[in-house]
Amino acid sequence: MVENIIASLENIKESDSPVIKQKWRDLGIHNCIKVGIIAVLFCYLFQNEIRNIVRQWIDDSSWSHGFLIPLFSLYFINQHKKEIINLETTPSYLGLFFLIFGIAFYPLNVIHFQYGYLRPIDMIATLGAITLFLGGWRLVKYTWLPVAFLIFAVPLPQRYYVKLTMPMQMLAAQVAGALLNLVKGLDAITSGIVIDIVYKGQRMEPGLNVAEACSGMRLLMAFLALGVAMAYLHYRPAWQRIILLISTIPIAIFCNMVRVTTTGFIYVLISPQYAQGIYHDMLGLLMLPLAFGLYWFLAWFMSMLFVDEANMIVEDIVVRRR
Repeated sequence: MVENIIASLENIKESDSPVIKQKWRDLGIHNCIKVGIIAVLFCYLFQNEIRNIVRQWIDDSSWSHGFLIPLFSLYFINQHKKEIINLETTPSYLGLFFLIFGIAFYPLNVIHFQYGYLRPIDMIATLGAITLFLGGWRLVKYTWLPVAFLIFAVPLPQRYYVKLTMPMQMLAAQVAGALLNLVKGLDAITSGIVIDIVYKGQRMEPGLNVAEACSGMRLLMAFLALGVAMAYLHYRPAWQRIILLISTIPIAIFCNMVRVTTTGFIYVLISPQYAQGIYHDMLGLLMLPLAFGLYWFLAWFMSMLFVDEANMIVEDIVVRRR
């Protein structure tokens, strides 16, 4: 009799305990319809911005990595799938305020301010406001990075892009010119972003021009986005993540210097035809594995240099009493 009562009590406890959802389809059809309606309305409101950004991804190879950014954001969200689908959300009216402001600011910017870069930024901010309004701060805890990560997919305004690329082009040209001068019988004179080369008494025409494609900006933007992703996905102390994130900038600049210098040596010592066209693009692609190799080495070095004491195995010490 007592055993039957205990068994019935255990069954009641098990029935009262909440069921932990495991997959996205466990959200239910009603929640999926709500998310679908919100997504359709969001895309309809910002259809022009979405179309312009995708067109620039297609036309400008410097921003072709933009196609991968939304996929990474979805992957980040999927990493916290169980937490999100089992979350007890409470709407935030502060998010409603930001949502109304974001929607109202968009036509105001288009008509009055006419600042193009703020339009896609406003779109991303509005997406964050929707998340805060519907799910509250608990949902924002798991989605703030996937939303903010979308900024890497927004192309910079041309005037800012030129201001950033020009110093990088000049730096790459100066470093490549200095290294080319180490070759016997070769004289390289750097003038801005052009390297004039005299090899064995003969002037090579035309001069080696460090074009905008060789500025390293393409590698920098793509590698910075991937650096954020890797620092987020791999668990390590916060200060190590910060160092890894900051290191993406000098690593990308260094790899671009290697690319320009290698192009210069190919141009002089092999043939100018192998320093342009498809060969030039292939050399640029090879810099990405080099950048990842340097990034991985830095991460490995920090993990070997500093040992987490919490993970150390402490051996039991047995003391004998006499």
